[in-house]
Amino acid sequence: MKYDYLIVGSGLFGATCANLLNKKGKKVLVIDRRNHIGGNIYTENIEGINVHKYGAHIFHTDYKDVWDYVNSFVVFNRYTNSPIARIGNEVYNLPFNMNTFSKIWEDVFTPEDALRHIEEEKKEITGEPKNLEEQAISLVGRTIYEKLIKGYTEKQWNRDCKDLPAFIIKRLPVRLTYDNNYFNDKYQGVPIGGYTKLIEKMLEGIEVRLNTNFFDDREELSSLANKIIYTGPIDEYFNYSLGELEWRSLKFDTKVFDKVNYQGNAVVNYTGKEVDYTRVIEHKHFEFDTTSPKTVVTFEYPSDYKDGMEKYYTVNDVKNNELANKYKELASKEENVIFGGRLAEYKYYDMDDVIKSAFNTIEGLE
Repeated sequence: MKYDYLIVGSGLFGATCANLLNKKGKKVLVIDRRNHIGGNIYTENIEGINVHKYGAHIFHTDYKDVWDYVNSFVVFNRYTNSPIARIGNEVYNLPFNMNTFSKIWEDVFTPEDALRHIEEEKKEITGEPKNLEEQAISLVGRTIYEKLIKGYTEKQWNRDCKDLPAFIIKRLPVRLTYDNNYFNDKYQGVPIGGYTKLIEKMLEGIEVRLNTNFFDDREELSSLANKIIYTGPIDEYFNYSLGELEWRSLKFDTKVFDKVNYQGNAVVNYTGKEVDYTRVIEHKHFEFDTTSPKTVVTFEYPSDYKDGMEKYYTVNDVKNNELANKYKELASKEENVIFGGRLAEYKYYDMDDVIKSAFNTIEGLE
């Protein structure tokens, strides 16, 4: 065996595992089918701006050990995620807070005023919510639901909210303060210089082979190492023997505009049906760059997954979750193969939880 570990995938889980194993003195080979490292947090420099190639990524965590870990490689800025929502010609702050409520209702000035409106509208739903629409109204009322949830959600899932299960929305944060910070986590920011720089630092001194598909030469690649850490789709590993897991995907339309500032914010959610996209990302605002003479803007369109597209969001219904559990049972019987990350676990992960999971995985290895 030439290597102690073969790591399939150079995203955040694979890169963290590779880095920690390398520190333990293990010989590691990382392979990735793409032509770049970093998985979906890859950033590409366009017109001097670090562009989030696969959608906006804002790092946030309450784990001090995770925050210290990522900051040991690169410096993170103080970016605070404060998205806004636009429906038609109306603009609202997110998450739902006093700035939002005071604009929706003219007589709202205090938290009590906002709660009065919300509690009154919530009474519309009397029994157990039967679908996502009823669930949302039972949490925040019809006004907020129709302005800020309904259109966005229906575009995201390509289904009417009445046809979506209630459990998709377990809670909707209502903040009775004039604070536009989307996250409650203690630590938050974006790597100065982009996420690719972070992954490059993590993989320093480790052999990486790009444009290398594990399934094109599975037997030979597997023979190179004592153990495998696999971060790809779990159903693909088993050749879809039990059926394919479903995913939602995204399409991106990235444009360069010959202007300094396009929308004045990094993230604008479009919650109405008047446009097909759900979000518009202006990348320079992630790193406070408003001096470049040009700006790079990405329009984000939800899409049904088709072969060859990237897999972004799990479809968390009963059918897919049961199928995922069957694949996980098969995975537990694989000798010398560790499955980790969102694709291999069929699980939505925040970035800090990906790293924490990798910490726990490597801690249990010799």
